[in-house]
Amino acid sequence: MSVPARDRILADNHRRFLDFLRPRVESAAVAEDILQEAYARSLAKVDDVRDEESVVAWFYQVLRNAVVDHYRRAGTESQARARLEEESEGSFEPELRQNICTCMTAVLPRLKPEYAEIVKAVELDERSIADVATENGLTANNATVRLHRARAALRRCLVEVCGACSDHGCLDCTCRRAG
Repeated sequence: MSVPARDRILADNHRRFLDFLRPRVESAAVAEDILQEAYARSLAKVDDVRDEESVVAWFYQVLRNAVVDHYRRAGTESQARARLEEESEGSFEPELRQNICTCMTAVLPRLKPEYAEIVKAVELDERSIADVATENGLTANNATVRLHRARAALRRCLVEVCGACSDHGCLDCTCRRAG
């Protein structure tokens, strides 16, 4: 079978493929994304399919596998997000909160504004990542990644400003270099 014939068959069945996906996923947009991803993934492998009828049946199997992959990824992301959120919730115990290095608040302005904002909201104001994400028009996953990167940037900045003092958690900090 020629490449144009194969591509025409897949294109002609676009609506049927979407109709197959929609009831299996949470939204029409997700169905469209999965279909586009399946088209892209199948380009290299579809050459092994010999006849027209087999192309459609083969592609339905590709779509079934894509739906399974979608839910597997969503489950993994959800578990990771829950773990990170659990770690960040109450990340500073009350008795330690009063001893947080004063340099932390002093170096926040050195971070990218979106990093400083999420660190302040989650770590200092003790707000949940989900709430911060919603308020900033982010997905929970994006906010979690941003918080992770913000913490890393804050850590690097504290090491740069405070040196060895920051390696010990900055409790009872005597460093006055941040200001």
